[in-house]
Amino acid sequence: MSSVQAPASPVASAFPDIQWDALGSLRLTAQETALLRMAETNPIDYTLADSRDASMYARVLLKLLAEASAAGAGTGEVSKLSDEQCTSEQAMKALEVDPLGVVTHYALTKLNEIITTLGAGASGVTVSSVFYVGKEGVLVEQWKALLRMLNKGGKGDAYAQKVASMSLAKILIAACPSKRDVTPASANRPVSWASAVDPIDALTAWIVSQLKNASGPLVGLCIPALMVFMDANETRVTFCKTGGIKYMSRQLRVSSKGSSRTSGDKKFGQASVQQLYELAFCMWILTYELNKSYSIRSDFAKDNVPVAALVELVSLAPREKVVRVALSALRNLATCTGEEDPAPADAPKNDGKIFLTEMMTCGLMKAIALLKDRQFTDPDLVEDFEILHKLLSENYKEMSRWEVYKSEIETGYLQWGSTHTEAFFKENARMFEGSDGDFRLLKVLIALLSSRDEEIAAVACYDLGEFVRHYPNGRAIVKRLGAKDAVMPLIEHENPELQRHALQCVSKIMVTNWEFVK
Repeated sequence: MSSVQAPASPVASAFPDIQWDALGSLRLTAQETALLRMAETNPIDYTLADSRDASMYARVLLKLLAEASAAGAGTGEVSKLSDEQCTSEQAMKALEVDPLGVVTHYALTKLNEIITTLGAGASGVTVSSVFYVGKEGVLVEQWKALLRMLNKGGKGDAYAQKVASMSLAKILIAACPSKRDVTPASANRPVSWASAVDPIDALTAWIVSQLKNASGPLVGLCIPALMVFMDANETRVTFCKTGGIKYMSRQLRVSSKGSSRTSGDKKFGQASVQQLYELAFCMWILTYELNKSYSIRSDFAKDNVPVAALVELVSLAPREKVVRVALSALRNLATCTGEEDPAPADAPKNDGKIFLTEMMTCGLMKAIALLKDRQFTDPDLVEDFEILHKLLSENYKEMSRWEVYKSEIETGYLQWGSTHTEAFFKENARMFEGSDGDFRLLKVLIALLSSRDEEIAAVACYDLGEFVRHYPNGRAIVKRLGAKDAVMPLIEHENPELQRHALQCVSKIMVTNWEFVK
């Protein structure tokens, strides 16, 4: 069972004062009310010692969630509270004005306590024996109450959504065949994997939706459930199939870019270092699927975003633990092969060599060189540094300078270096024609002028100006491709460095003898 833990409810101190008889909207029977009271007076281990009693208790808690949600819980005063603990007076006030909100927190807290206790396996009763019932071991129908907690469009109770999604994830992975192999207590009991497939798809869709659309702290709502899903091969594969790697990588890039790389500011937007670590940890876990799946290798190779996100984490180095998982993920990418699941005919191989080229383009060699002298305490981290440096050096020797530059353009990750000089463009300006004479790479370079990354846009301005200077009739070609119109707005950009390069680029396009102006 995953070690991911739930936070404490901010209104936990009000739980003992819930008056069940007064809450008619919950439609509890006398037997269910008695069971809740009995569970309060007995140790949790005693309540869960018998699988039937444990299953009945879990279903009553799920019923509380369903009835409270149907009666409007999740949007009242309790949902507006932060994760910080309330005082006893504040918690009692919340119980008075929003009793169903407090009941929701109570049910989720107790449900998570059940799952955590059963995960320890001390009594022999397991998560699967409580939540998967009947001769076929089918998932209890009441699981939908947890999913309803999530369908609030980001406007619901943050605590409820975080704990509901994490609890549901822990219940669902108990059905995964790969997890049942490591839980001997349930080995002889049937558990229907088929009954969990649709719920897993639904929860995965919610997680990916959060990664795609949420920002800052709201992303944190889905991370506990995501980390739980990293525990099983089946849920990892499902996550990847729904585009999870792409959106998780984008979140890492957005979160790690509290400011541009040129400013030297190491704030991390609205994301905490812990959130960066947890997302990077999930990326690292997924890299262990690379050798077994061409599809997952392709997801990691898509648009260079995953590699760029991991390299940025290494470059920014917010904490040693973040650098450790990012480097380990990059090492797995650099050493992956397609032997177990080869690429289809006529498809790119997407193996370690491809990823090494992307890492080099994103500046990993420079980042490693800068971090090499830091006194890291983890020997595995030092080993990852050495192996990656060696692999990158070997790969660099095999590439021409034009291949390095071409890779930069194609991945959209431009940074100042030896391929952005007058000497380079004197030698390579004609290479922009391409094998078909369509100037495809030049078109991509022009598109990079609109990059949100100010350094990339500045380098693109410089490169475009140098192409104009060193390619015959380059001025007419870039004008025809719309470069002038793309550069002009950058002349008034608030970043003075980008503004300077944009002005020089326009001058090179407009002035015939740039050398005399210079």
